Amino acid sequence: MTEAERGAREAMEGFFAALNARHEDAVRYRWFHFPHVRFHSGKVTVYETPADFASIVIRMMGQAREWARSEWDYVELVDAGPEKVHFRVQFSRYRADGSLIGAYKSLYIVTFKHDRWAIQGRSSWAE
Repeated sequence: MTEAERGAREAMEGFFAALNARHEDAVRYRWFHFPHVRFHSGKVTVYETPADFASIVIRMMGQAREWARSEWDYVELVDAGPEKVHFRVQFSRYRADGSLIGAYKSLYIVTFKHDRWAIQGRSSWAE
């Protein structure tokens, strides 16, 4: 595993740890880079700054209104360079009783900027 892939995978794990802890500021200021781009629900959302970002999952809205936690089903390397890594992933969302809300295939782009690895782009079928 390359140093880039290792750093990018740490960012992916850190993001889900912050998400599951409902720590929106950690997502904003540690695990995402901005501008942050998201392709979802037939649209493209660009969060220019951390202040623009709001998580419907953490706020339990839409498909995520019953959400209790998320888990990676798989995180597969697509390609990696010294400052950018692409992952093909699938994650699942669960209710508090452990029942599945849904599983979502996605593409995540993790970049190295400002001396840290963080997620800068995502494309998924999740709301």
